[in-house]
Amino acid sequence: MQIGLSMKTTTIPSLRVSPKLRKQAEDVLEQGETLSGFVLDALTRSIEYRKSRQAFIARGLSNAARGKETGKYVPADKVIEKLARKLVKAKRRAA
Repeated sequence: MQIGLSMKTTTIPSLRVSPKLRKQAEDVLEQGETLSGFVLDALTRSIEYRKSRQAFIARGLSNAARGKETGKYVPADKVIEKLARKLVKAKRRAA
């Protein structure tokens, strides 16, 4: 059984770029990829990056507020030590 999903589409405003930038974009297209597909992929990735960054900042602000309320903080040197241990383990796994 196949379910037909109709999806309305819209367009992104035209983007004026220099001939040099367009050529650079065309030069990195992969086989069978269109410039429109490249732009759509870049837009999608940028949206995901920004959503991830916003969530990261929100978590940081929330944790800072919680620390301020409770007075419980993790000292920076402890955080750095833990990150250093994680880095060593990651390097061992990669080797």
